[in-house]
Amino acid sequence: MAWILWIAVALVLAVVEVVVVDLIFLMFAGGALAAAVAGAVGAPIWAQVVVFCVVSVVLLVGVRPWALRTFKASVPEVATNVAAHIGRTAVVLIDVTSNAGRVKLAGEVWTARSATPEAVLPAGSTVRVVRIDGASAVVEPLAAPAVGTTYQD
Repeated sequence: MAWILWIAVALVLAVVEVVVVDLIFLMFAGGALAAAVAGAVGAPIWAQVVVFCVVSVVLLVGVRPWALRTFKASVPEVATNVAAHIGRTAVVLIDVTSNAGRVKLAGEVWTARSATPEAVLPAGSTVRVVRIDGASAVVEPLAAPAVGTTYQD
């Protein structure tokens, strides 16, 4: 009946892996399944524990590195939080200077500064986020201006 316990352990480890997604608990779940097979064929409990340990280590050392490389290569990197805003466009709500201003970025109002000193980006213009500096978006105009022109109306 120990094999049923090993199956339960494998299921719990698989559920933990779904939450963590690091492929460590999945390797231990594989070890628990191997121990369940050993228990089902009548191996004593000490042998089941040895099978669990050996199979888990083999999976961790032999399979996990390959599985991680494959998993990371197939899942695209997704920018989140502040990094997700870099490169996005925003609409100027209050004129943006090198010191102050407001933009609407991804449905939220952000304080903003111009990436170009001396430039004033007028309300209503569309800008691109260059970086996020603290709680302020540093922005630049979408189109590069001609030499000698300003952004003021």
